[in-house]
Amino acid sequence: MTVSRAELERLWAGWLAANREAERSRDWSPLADFYAPDATYGWMYSPDDHFMAVGRDQIRQWALGTEMAGLEGWHYDYQATVIDESNGMIVGFWKQRSGIPDDEGREYEILGIGGSWFGVEPDDAGDLRFAWQRDWFDLGSTAHTFLSIVSAGKAPQGLRDRMKVDGKSAPGHFSAAGLPSTVWPPPVEAGRYRAHEEPDA
Repeated sequence: MTVSRAELERLWAGWLAANREAERSRDWSPLADFYAPDATYGWMYSPDDHFMAVGRDQIRQWALGTEMAGLEGWHYDYQATVIDESNGMIVGFWKQRSGIPDDEGREYEILGIGGSWFGVEPDDAGDLRFAWQRDWFDLGSTAHTFLSIVSAGKAPQGLRDRMKVDGKSAPGHFSAAGLPSTVWPPPVEAGRYRAHEEPDA
C-alpha cells in the first residue's frame, strides 16, 4: 500500500472539519463515514474493561453514539498531529474540554494527554478510510473532572445520567480475554511494523 502525504493531509483536514461540525450539531454519528466497513475502534478504561467496536455500524452506534451520551457540548481540540505516510498512520493529540465554565469562567477540561492513533487504507473505490483507531486518555483525570462538575452543581442531566451507568454492562464493553479485536491494532499486534527483534526469553 502506498499513500502519499498529500492524500493523508487531505483526509485529516476533512476529519478535523467533520469533527467541528459534529461538535456544533452535538451529533458524532456522521463521523462513522470516515471508517472502513470492517474497521475496529477501541480504548481501555481499565485493565479488564475495554471498549471495542467492530465494523462501521458498531462504530456509529456505540463509539460515536452510546459512548458519547452525556458529553453533548464537549469538544476535542487537536493540539498536534503526526503523519506517517510510509506506514499509512496518523496520530492526533487532543484536549478534551467540557464547554462548561467554572465559577471563575475557566472551562472544565480533562487534564493529561489524550489522543487517537489511526491506520489508513484505501477502500475498493480508492478512497482513504480509517481501518482502525485506538484512543488513550487519563481515566483518573476524567473521573476527577466529572466529579468536579457535579460537585459544583454544573453538570447537565445527560452527564449525571452517564455517571450512573454501569460501564461494563454497556454495549461494546469487554474483558481483556473477551475482546473481539486486539488492544494494539491488528497489524501492529501481528508485528508488521516492529522496529526491533523481541529479546530472547
